[in-house]
Order: sequence, then C-alpha cells, then structure tokens
Amino acid sequence: MPAVTANGIQIEYEDRGDPGVPVVLLVMGLGGQLTLWPVELVDALIARGFRVIRFDNRDIGLSTKFEAKGVPNIRSMVIKSLFGFRPRSPYSLGDMANDAVGLLDALGVGQAHIVGVSMGGMIAQHIGFSHPGRVISLTSIMSSTGNRRLPRARTEAMKVLVDRPRSADRAAMIDFGVMAARTIGSPGYPAEEAKLRDSVSRNFDRSYSPTGFSRQMAAIIADGDRRKRLAKIVAPTLVIHGTDDPLVPAAAAEDTVAHIAGAKLKLIPGMGHDLPVALVEQIADAIAGNAARSGNPA
Repeated sequence: MPAVTANGIQIEYEDRGDPGVPVVLLVMGLGGQLTLWPVELVDALIARGFRVIRFDNRDIGLSTKFEAKGVPNIRSMVIKSLFGFRPRSPYSLGDMANDAVGLLDALGVGQAHIVGVSMGGMIAQHIGFSHPGRVISLTSIMSSTGNRRLPRARTEAMKVLVDRPRSADRAAMIDFGVMAARTIGSPGYPAEEAKLRDSVSRNFDRSYSPTGFSRQMAAIIADGDRRKRLAKIVAPTLVIHGTDDPLVPAAAAEDTVAHIAGAKLKLIPGMGHDLPVALVEQIADAIAGNAARSGNPA
C-alpha cells in the first residue's frame, strides 16, 4: 500500500474506486489498522458509486509511530479526568483529525463523506466541527460524545481494553486478540473462529504497536466532553450503533444524535462493538442514504 506525508507525518493508506466519483474516507478506531475495515464493506461502498479511502491512524499500523513521546499512565489520566482535571496526552484527537484532512489534501480531495468507527467516530466528529468545509456527510459508528455521565462499558469489555498484555509473543497476543474480539463483538453475528483467528493473525503480523494503543487511548481521555463542540457540525449526520454494544452502550448514540442538529439514528439489534460481515450491506446502504441527504451522493 502507498504512503504520503500529511500533517508532518507518514500515513499509510489504500485508495480504491473510480477517481472521478465522491470519496468516502474511513477512519478506524482505537488501536485498529486500516485492515480492520472489512474489505466487503469497501467493496459494497464502491458498488454504490463511491471511491473509498482507508488509512492507518498515527501510531498504529504502518503510519508514523510516536515512541519518543513515551507511554502515558492511563489509570492516572482517568482519575484526573474524574476529578475534573484535563490530563495531558502525547497528542490530541484534533491532531488525528488534522492527519485525516492532511491525507485528503495530499490526495487532492477537497471534500469527502467521512465515516468513523469508535475512536474514529470521535475523530470524524472533530473533522465535522473543525473542518466543516471538508465534510459532505458524516457517519459516526459505535462512538460517543465523551459525556462522562453516560452508562459505562461492561466490566469484561473494559478489562480487555485496559488490561492488555505487554507480551510480544505472537501466539499469546493472537489468542488475546481473538478473546478480545469475542468479548466486545456482536452476539447476534458471531464471527467464524477460523476467519477471526486469521484476521487477528494477519493484523498482528502487519504491525504490532502496544504503546501506540496507549497513546491513542490517552488522546481519547484528554479530549473530554465534545457535546458543545458537536453543535458546530453542519453536515448531514448519521449515527449507527449496535443495541448490544458492551463497550460503548447505545445510550451514547442517542446522546450524540441529541447534540448534532438534524442527526439521524440507526440502531442495529444484535450488533456489538465490531463490524460483522453479515451487516455490511445494511451499513453500506445507511452510509449511502446519509450521503444522499447531502445533495452530493454517489
């Protein structure tokens, strides 16, 4: 896959589809490489008339790493935020949003339909309120506003997020990755064991960056509550969320819709905190439908 220099860093990306049609920019979540976007979803969006760009966020995959920034103390940051302090992070979600816009600049893309999942939804929100002229439509999937009063993740889901092993042993980390995916995944659409293990293995072999995961998490914690900032979003917005998400409860979706003017909500029964292949067509239809609201559809 190619890479470009954008916002002062190297960003690995994939660009597929007709270069003359509207762009969908896919923004991945915490610790996720671009390869976590199901290729079936990419194909479905191309079939609906879009050019699709997906990329590795900073500090993950094959994009620039920030090892020199050190490893933040996540527990300390959480405690500080609970007491109303704004903890410091090695970089911000705003920086990551600028990376995404910089990638569009480098590829000569003026505007795009922005689609973000989990942390990527938070980054997409930042693009929406900080770079409104670049956003044709916005789709936020399984994400949140940062409102501290929202229901918390289930204990077992939060545990796989914060108690990640530091081991570099391939077999151990692949076993953990499969277990973690099962823990936060969709109970209504469980992944086939062989396919899930193959996906986790390929992603581990492509890149393993545990400290990057921690720095990205620090950016989420430091960003705080985005509700007031969400009021600045003017693009047609769709919020997609699973009713069975154990990591980010569906109340977060309702809170997001309540703070973005004209936003629409799509709840999917049986969906957890992942993108099951069985839901690809439904999700692609929803993204295309929201794009059509913009007056600049595929």
